[in-house]
Amino acid sequence: MSLICVSIGRGRHRATIAEYAHLAQQGAQLVELRLDCIQTRINLQRLLAERPCPAIITIRRVRDGGHWKGSEADRIMLLRQAIAMGVDYVDLEDDIAAGIPRFGKTKRIVSLHNFLETPADLEGIHAKLAAMNADVVKIATMSHTPADNLRMLRLVQNSTVPTVGLCMGDMGIPTRILGGKFGAPFSFATFHADRALAPGQQTFQQMRDVFRYESIGPDTEVYGVIADPVGHSLSPLIHNAGFKAHKLNKVYLPLRVPREHLAQFLANCPELGIKGLSVTIPHKEEILKLVAKCDEASKHIQAANTVVFKPEGAIAYNTDYRAAMSSIDNIFLIKHNPEALAGKTCLMLGAGGVARAIVYGLKERHADVVITSRTLERAEELAKEFNCKSIAWNLRHTVSPALIVNGTPIGMHPNVDETPFDPFYHRSDCAVFDTVYNPEQTLLIKQARDAGCETATGVDMFVRQAALQYKLFTGEDLPLESAAQLVRRAISAAKV
Repeated sequence: MSLICVSIGRGRHRATIAEYAHLAQQGAQLVELRLDCIQTRINLQRLLAERPCPAIITIRRVRDGGHWKGSEADRIMLLRQAIAMGVDYVDLEDDIAAGIPRFGKTKRIVSLHNFLETPADLEGIHAKLAAMNADVVKIATMSHTPADNLRMLRLVQNSTVPTVGLCMGDMGIPTRILGGKFGAPFSFATFHADRALAPGQQTFQQMRDVFRYESIGPDTEVYGVIADPVGHSLSPLIHNAGFKAHKLNKVYLPLRVPREHLAQFLANCPELGIKGLSVTIPHKEEILKLVAKCDEASKHIQAANTVVFKPEGAIAYNTDYRAAMSSIDNIFLIKHNPEALAGKTCLMLGAGGVARAIVYGLKERHADVVITSRTLERAEELAKEFNCKSIAWNLRHTVSPALIVNGTPIGMHPNVDETPFDPFYHRSDCAVFDTVYNPEQTLLIKQARDAGCETATGVDMFVRQAALQYKLFTGEDLPLESAAQLVRRAISAAKV
């Protein structure tokens, strides 16, 4: 089993010891004491005498991403003292490891950090580090492409010496979570997001509770969401909670994939163990050019938000439109009568990707769709494609619809005081559906409810599309209400 090593980088001994004890109580089995962060004279005896779980002693120089301001002689002396005191592990950079001999039971981590790139010759670098009497080799480099992650994980998997290989930055997050799948003895986490000691480092709570790192092994199936950027995604919360509830040996990751690297990333998916993907901006259209086949909805919408890897190849699906229509069905209570929208006027605000999916769904229900956008040309193009009517943005209040759908980002955090529709024109017999999910209670939704309208929120749609993806990934049903509560808590916590 691969462990989570939690890095502690506090300025005072008291805070370091308190955090160390707290982490051990929370189940941490290994910590890294970053002595370069301590701002007073370092007392190793005080830190190590009654340690509650094994520790790595690290004193990182500024050039290696640390905070050490003392002399190099003093730093090496402290490392030697830690070894003499029998600390469990000591981290030695590649340029000093040969000069510090093995002693006692202390295990040697020989490390190299490169904050500029992931070098081409990882194997050569690894061989050099391993030859320095290393019990563990640690290589941390900056990731600039998704392919860097695969090269690093491949190195970990093929190494005869236990190896921790990490790519830094948000693009490198997969190496931190998948280390155990490829044979790393441990990965690194931080105690709190505000105290991350390396770019892309996840918190102990995320690694343990969201990604279940310590249960990831060679047979763990990998899923994820591809986007650029991807850090804001709440999908890992939903899918990993489902995997845990159903006791499935699967993990779901955030995967930052720039547009120009999409094709290569998809080609690398089998080696990474990836079985399915959620797809979002900017890849929903481009993904269709790179899969073996797609469902009918994706073909008509010209966009997909889900990919499942099967023996016959990658298959794309669009669960956005089905989730949106399910949310709309809920408003009208027409779950068993899809024709209830036939002939009714529906006003679509926006002409982007989400609007395209919903317009397709509404037209499938034979609704009379009117599209408006702040960019008239986009509204006209979408209307022409789906045989709808388009109007200028400033004429949107002249329509008397049975349903208003907001497919724009207006009202999204942080612009929570904005609305795409003047409340003066709300009517109680008109339903309102807002695809924005952060915040859930947008100004549009609040004002529509005040006017007596039936409403559906973006959280409802987001959870429903995730549930449909989860079904494709696992064959299991995702409880909608518990998933919605997870999303609401995450949104609420992000505002604190």
